[in-house]
Amino acid sequence: MAFEPTPKIFACKQSQALAKDIADKYGIPLGNIITSTYSDGEFQPSFEESVRGCRVFLIGSTHPSSDHLMELLLMCDAAKRASARHITAVMPYFGWARQDRKDKPRVPIAAKLIAKMLETAGATRIITMDLHADQIQGFFEKPVDHLFASTIFLPYLKSLNLPNLTIASPDMGGSKRAYAYSKAMESDVVICYKQREKANIISHMELIGDVKGKNVVLVDDMVDTAGTLTKAADLMMERGALSVRAICTHPILSGKAYERLEASKLEELIVTDSIPLRQTSPKLRVLTCADLFADVMKSVHVNQSISSKFLM
Repeated sequence: MAFEPTPKIFACKQSQALAKDIADKYGIPLGNIITSTYSDGEFQPSFEESVRGCRVFLIGSTHPSSDHLMELLLMCDAAKRASARHITAVMPYFGWARQDRKDKPRVPIAAKLIAKMLETAGATRIITMDLHADQIQGFFEKPVDHLFASTIFLPYLKSLNLPNLTIASPDMGGSKRAYAYSKAMESDVVICYKQREKANIISHMELIGDVKGKNVVLVDDMVDTAGTLTKAADLMMERGALSVRAICTHPILSGKAYERLEASKLEELIVTDSIPLRQTSPKLRVLTCADLFADVMKSVHVNQSISSKFLM
């Protein structure tokens, strides 16, 4: 068997804490990388150790600002030019994924563009979690390992032992995810139907299904301004729900999200650490995804199956 050197793990600035936890779980230290910044904001990452012939894991979520995506692209390019053998972009949160199609004339398909940019920069594999749209995997010509945070959330949800549990989707687009959770929990499903005036602004919301006397758990891939989640939670409590919790993989929590969360009837918002939080809240519970990524990265390195990580 050909010699396979020890892999190396490097972190983008925005994912330093998560990358440190992943490296600890993997059992190797984070690699040394230095980023130089010019006075106008331009920056240049530099690997301070050899990566020649190595499998390199570059960990970085690409939530705004766009500097986060740019840093990951520059690190891919640097690793390629330093003769790394494999360059795996580990993106716990794949940003710009809401632009996965043309929903009106004369708009970009940003997710497709980013896929091409990553491949051009040198990424030979992508590992990500809970894409906003599953079809984004098809935008790549390189292997994509699309992990599901259900492997993290379901054990916690089962530990709550909630009676009369009902899984809910905050919109029609998330119904597939809600049905998968309901199958695992052997529970009912309800769906929220919403109409938007424009991005992040909801004009009307209705509930499809009965929540009276139920403990409801809303399931979604991300929470941005928290407008949809909090409106759905308040609506369900008005319709007789005993309690409403929410599971959201990626805690973007922009704008007035924290204020909405505190003022809402949500009992708990359960998220992962795919994106670092801007601030804390007594209603927030963070479950780490470090173990999941470390396990998958180990399997990828030694060419083992990762199918056991796919519960949905």
